[in-house]
Amino acid sequence: MAVQDGGSLRAKRPMLMRHALLWHKRASRLDPVVRGLLWSVMAGLTFAVLNALMRGLALQLDPFQTQFLRYLFGLLVMLPLVLRAGLAAYRPRNIAGQFARGAVHSFGLALWFIAVPHITLADTTAIGFTGPIFIMIGAALVFGEKMRWERWLAALIGLAGVLIVVAPKLSATGGGYSLLMLATAPVFAASFLITKGLTRYERPAVIVLWQSITVTVISLPLALIAWRAPTAAQWLAFLACGILGSAGHYFLTRSFSIADISATQSVKFLDLVWASLLGWLIFTDRPSQSTLIGGVVICASTIWIARREARGPAPQKIA
Repeated sequence: MAVQDGGSLRAKRPMLMRHALLWHKRASRLDPVVRGLLWSVMAGLTFAVLNALMRGLALQLDPFQTQFLRYLFGLLVMLPLVLRAGLAAYRPRNIAGQFARGAVHSFGLALWFIAVPHITLADTTAIGFTGPIFIMIGAALVFGEKMRWERWLAALIGLAGVLIVVAPKLSATGGGYSLLMLATAPVFAASFLITKGLTRYERPAVIVLWQSITVTVISLPLALIAWRAPTAAQWLAFLACGILGSAGHYFLTRSFSIADISATQSVKFLDLVWASLLGWLIFTDRPSQSTLIGGVVICASTIWIARREARGPAPQKIA
């Protein structure tokens, strides 16, 4: 029976490969903006699951230890791929840029891990939605990306939905942690803009690997201050975090390399849907009425801009 099962699997491999090649061929025919949006959606869903795991770990361990171990395992997960391809394949062209990105991202992570145990997953995600505003402005100023009126309108509508979610929490207990989480938005925006710049001459896999290296190195000193031995279940959770984190950053970097960074930010608002569901299922966090109303506004802006981006800019009239 074992031989038959093995033969059956070998017989199915060509069929699976044909399906994979067919899917890849169809996907390559899509408009680059649509492909960038799809990569961004995949990144958002992956990060929502990752954030749920990290919030649970941050409730049990020191935030800085959680940050260090999350990126250490992200590095360990990638090591087999690095060894298989050879170290030369992952040598960066601009190591100073990699460490600059790592330092900025580490600072944003430090703020995030301090605040996340005190805020629901849905509210954490909603506050992070202010990031696209900083990213769009930075992309226009630094990279000269054209900001069509549709992108600005989608961002403003999405921001209005975020304000509906966040405003009631700022006056309640723990509002200081909400403000601390809000401070992470411009920091992560700067990190993503550096990533966009690096994609011009670095492969996505190289950027993801060196992010894990730099954040791990920078986070280690703070992690040692309040170190506590994790349990077996926590080690497994960190392994899952490493896999999800590396995959999520790879998806995100692919989206940046295909389409304008400002275009890919529109679907980021869908993250609130994933976060609300996971927060309810894992932490029994029931979304408030303001969260649900804001989520409807955010989803409406996401669907609208996705349809506009799929059609592309309106043709210019020739006088």
